[in-house]
Amino acid sequence: MKIQILILVLLHSLITCQDIQAQDSVFNFNFISNNTMSEKNVDLGSNSVYQSSDNGLTWQDIGANLPGNLKNKAFFVNNGTFSLLSDYQIYNFKNGSNPVTWEKEYSLGINIKDIYTCKSILIGRSTEGDFFQKLNASGLWLPIQMPNSMIRTILETQNGTLFVGCDNGIFKSTDKGKSWKHVFEDGIALNMVESNGIIIAGGQQGILRSTNGGEQWDWVLREGGVGISTEVIDVGFAAITYNTTSKTRRVRISTDGGLSWQAIDGSGLKPNSNIASIKQIGKNFICGHPDGILLSTDKGKTWKLVLPTIKNKVFNLSVVGKIIYAIPLNGGC
Repeated sequence: MKIQILILVLLHSLITCQDIQAQDSVFNFNFISNNTMSEKNVDLGSNSVYQSSDNGLTWQDIGANLPGNLKNKAFFVNNGTFSLLSDYQIYNFKNGSNPVTWEKEYSLGINIKDIYTCKSILIGRSTEGDFFQKLNASGLWLPIQMPNSMIRTILETQNGTLFVGCDNGIFKSTDKGKSWKHVFEDGIALNMVESNGIIIAGGQQGILRSTNGGEQWDWVLREGGVGISTEVIDVGFAAITYNTTSKTRRVRISTDGGLSWQAIDGSGLKPNSNIASIKQIGKNFICGHPDGILLSTDKGKTWKLVLPTIKNKVFNLSVVGKIIYAIPLNGGC
C-alpha cells in the first residue's frame, strides 16, 4: 500500500489535470438523487442492468456477465463508456457492444465509494473521505483538493467553471479547483445542470436558478421539499421535486429557461414519494417509478408502463446517445 501511495504522489507531481471527456452522469450521483450513492440504496444484491435502443419501447437485461448479487450499485458515463460501481469495484461496459461484455477495472487498491462525473473530469471519493481524479484511459486515481468533505454533486460548465454542491451550499472555481468561492449559503445543494448559460440546481427548498455564472441564485420553484433531480431536455429543463403537502414527488419541465415550471405527471404516472428519474430520449420522456419504467410520447400528458418493477425496486435511468440504461435500486434514488 505504501508503494501504491508513493506512485500516486509521484504521478501527482508530474502530471497536471488532464481532461477525461466525461459525459454528464445519468444519475448525477447524489446522496438523495442523480452524484453519489445513497445509503438507502443498499440492497440484497443482483446483477440486473437493462438497456433499451428503441427509445424505451423494449428492454434487454445486459447484466448476465456481471458477478451475481452486486450490492450498493451506482452507475455513470465516462468517455462513451457506461460503468457500474459496486462495493468499491468498477465494471465498464462499452456503449453498444455486441456481444455484451463487462470489464472489471483495476484501481491500485483505492476503495472508491462515490463517483462524480462532469464534462471533462471524473472524481471519486474513497472510503476514508479523500478525493481523487481519475487519470484518462487508466485505472490511476490522483489526489485532489475539494472545498468541502460533504459533496453532493459537481458541475463543470461549458466554459470550464467548476461548481460543487455541498451540505452548506455551492462553491465555485474558475481555476480548475485551485481556489473556491462560496457563492450560495442557504442550505444543501444536491444536483446541478447547465444549458445556454443558465444553471439549475436542486436545493433544500426546491429548485434554484442562476443566470450570471453562479454568482447569484434565486428560488424559482418551492413546494416545501427538496429538489430531487434536475435534467437538461430539448426545450429547457426537467426536475423532480418533493411536495410536502401531498407528500409525493412531482415531475415538472420548464420551457422558459427555468423561470416557470409545469407538471407533466399526467394520466398513468401515479403520485409517489419514490419517483427516481426523469429523462428525455428523442421526443419521448422516460420516468423511473415504483411501478416500473414509464414512457410518455405526448410530452407527459399520458404515460404507459414499458418495464414493470422488479422486487419492488425503482429504476434509475441513464441516457447515452440513443441508448437508455436502467438499474433497479431500493427506494429509488
